[in-house]
Amino acid sequence: MATIETSRTAPLGAITVFRLVQSVGNVAASFQNWNSGRATRKALSKLSNRELDDIGLCRGDIDLIGR
Repeated sequence: MATIETSRTAPLGAITVFRLVQSVGNVAASFQNWNSGRATRKALSKLSNRELDDIGLCRGDIDLIGR
């Protein structure tokens, strides 16, 4: 029975490029999460105290959301 060797080492620099692309993706995801939290906090800060009470929050809780 014939066998074929399918495991080869990665070409020079391929792993470095992969890690670079992966880190750029992580930075982009972190920025998106930060921006989403910022937009949520901004929208909540525009609500009145009564509206915040209706959803079970107070002004002090806004800073904790999205972090």
